[in-house]
Amino acid sequence: MTATTSRESGGHAPAGVAEGVRGTLAAYCHALDDGRVADLVALFTTDGSSALPGMDPVAGQDALRALYGELTPKAPQRHLVFNTAITRWDGQRVHALSDLVFLTLAESGWAVSLVGRYDDVLREEDGQWRFERRVLSFVTP
Repeated sequence: MTATTSRESGGHAPAGVAEGVRGTLAAYCHALDDGRVADLVALFTTDGSSALPGMDPVAGQDALRALYGELTPKAPQRHLVFNTAITRWDGQRVHALSDLVFLTLAESGWAVSLVGRYDDVLREEDGQWRFERRVLSFVTP
């Protein structure tokens, strides 16, 4: 996974910012794929929101818990997130774009089920970068 950083004023964000954001993105994928809803929701700010294609956007911890509770995996899956670019950093919030490849396990092996892009806004709370807003869009051929 690569990350580029730039501050709105033209400077670069500290390396720790990009590393923290990458850590949150990875923790999201692991928790989602493992069906650990509480860990997943903890990666969002208390007023955080998530918008997934074909579903109404949700905001707040209770709504996030309900949304992700409905998405617990029924079979092995993997979210592969990469090409992360931090497009804006203002010292408090990070705007990042990342590509997604979603794999599911079929009888013949792992198969690409969809391709998408995350558009995220994260802010630091208690020393951890958390999602303030997470929007997924699918890429169609």
